[in-house]
Amino acid sequence: MEKIKETLNYLKDKIDNFKPEIGIILGSGLSVFCDDLEGKSIQYNEIPNFAPTGVLGHKGELLYCNVEGKNCLIMQGRFHYYEGNSMQECTFPIKVMKMAGVKTLIITNAAGGINKDFNIGDIMLIVDHINFMGTNPLIGKNDETLGDRFPDMSNVYDINLRNKALKCAKELNLDIKEGVYLATTGPSYETAAEINAYRILGADVVGMSSVPEAIVSNYLKMNTLAFSMVTNHATGVSNNVLSHQEVLETGKKAGLKLSSLIKKVISEL
Repeated sequence: MEKIKETLNYLKDKIDNFKPEIGIILGSGLSVFCDDLEGKSIQYNEIPNFAPTGVLGHKGELLYCNVEGKNCLIMQGRFHYYEGNSMQECTFPIKVMKMAGVKTLIITNAAGGINKDFNIGDIMLIVDHINFMGTNPLIGKNDETLGDRFPDMSNVYDINLRNKALKCAKELNLDIKEGVYLATTGPSYETAAEINAYRILGADVVGMSSVPEAIVSNYLKMNTLAFSMVTNHATGVSNNVLSHQEVLETGKKAGLKLSSLIKKVISEL
């Protein structure tokens, strides 16, 4: 709690009338979301208790701005477990957002398509997840002022927000999928045998993030909405060799569609 307060005090000193309503986490290739936005931007390495991010496609900046009439706190890039950060470090910004007044969190990521009906460039609305990371961000002593020791996980991705997203997608003429996101630690891509196992488990896409953030958001009783951009076929779905460059290139194209959808959803909140 002391670290959260220290970070909040720093942000309040840097940003006049700091009162965010909505938090947004932008995944690989989604920096296009901020192209036409103006606000106050702060590098992660300047913010107390924020971890650095060194992954290509993650800008490493916190942007406070107005989106469709709502004050938003936007993470341009995230902290990954595979970078050597602890789960607590990866999810620390979510707690800062909550204490700053954020009630709704929108999570995005780039993911590999497991479902053979999914195409590269598709947007998937996350309806549920499988935590295959072998750990949990809530492990450790619990602070009852933040949330319950054993939080219910039956509606992590808010049904009302999901319905609103589907409605907005229809109005924008966007064909979006719905499905289950499975999270692994990375940083290596999955083997064909692993992907086959994940498909049997019920996963539609696979990635290396988002689930820890969603768990903590749910723990803090924030309303959570999440999207995956299918930036590549997972191993075994196609014969292509996987690369992060492919993820970034596809992310830029799919990012335009997802950006318009998120802004439409925000306008109706």
